[in-house]
Amino acid sequence: MLILLPPSEGKADTGSGKPLDPARLSLPALHAARERALDALITLCGGDQDIAAETLGLSPGLRGEITRNTLLRTAKALPAGSLYTGVLYDNLGLADLPAPAKTRARRTLLIFSGLWGALRVDDRVPPYRCSMGVRLPGVGLLSTLWRDTMAQPLAEAAGTGLVLDLRSSLYTPAWTPRGDVAARTATVRVLHERNGARTVVSHFNKATKGRLVRDLLTDGGNPRDPAELATALRDLKHTVEQQPPARPGRPWQLDVIVTEL
Repeated sequence: MLILLPPSEGKADTGSGKPLDPARLSLPALHAARERALDALITLCGGDQDIAAETLGLSPGLRGEITRNTLLRTAKALPAGSLYTGVLYDNLGLADLPAPAKTRARRTLLIFSGLWGALRVDDRVPPYRCSMGVRLPGVGLLSTLWRDTMAQPLAEAAGTGLVLDLRSSLYTPAWTPRGDVAARTATVRVLHERNGARTVVSHFNKATKGRLVRDLLTDGGNPRDPAELATALRDLKHTVEQQPPARPGRPWQLDVIVTEL
């Protein structure tokens, strides 16, 4: 099983260990693209701050992130699983998972990133600011960079098992499951049911997805396709409805119904 997660705008303020070593990150096929993006970001942030702020979409209160980005090669790093904060990661609670679940997290979780492409939870990187929708000078739109780079490595990472795709829409263009991988891929939509009516939730969408991942990691099961995933989630007391693909070669959608937010 491979679980794809979005990053979080919220991040730890500082690292706590040795600086970044790009050559030690997982998915080594992404190394050259990571170096291109990293060099371009550092160069951008070392120049005109107004241009950097506009390119990165930073408000005046986030101008300090520009200076932080210039120091990415020397700043202290920390595991990606500790770097990202926010609703999804708070509810996932990687730090206090039981030991077997932490081992599964290292093996199954993949966090997408505008700057790094994708990271395993134990990949060590410094805090940074650069989303997937940024166009870096000399590199272009980051989602396009990663789409062109990640097709083969991500297909290999998916192997022959289930792919649970929990990414937000900003990050899905970076890799699109194709062919038999798509047939083994499930996305999740969270619906709030109240008085017989259902609505799509936003904030609690992230919370619910964090809880789903935590439950799957703690349970230790290994669903092999979307149907088995739906069964596993129901066994874990989630209310799930399966929506088959509109046409062959597209992912399945699982609707998770919540009655309390």
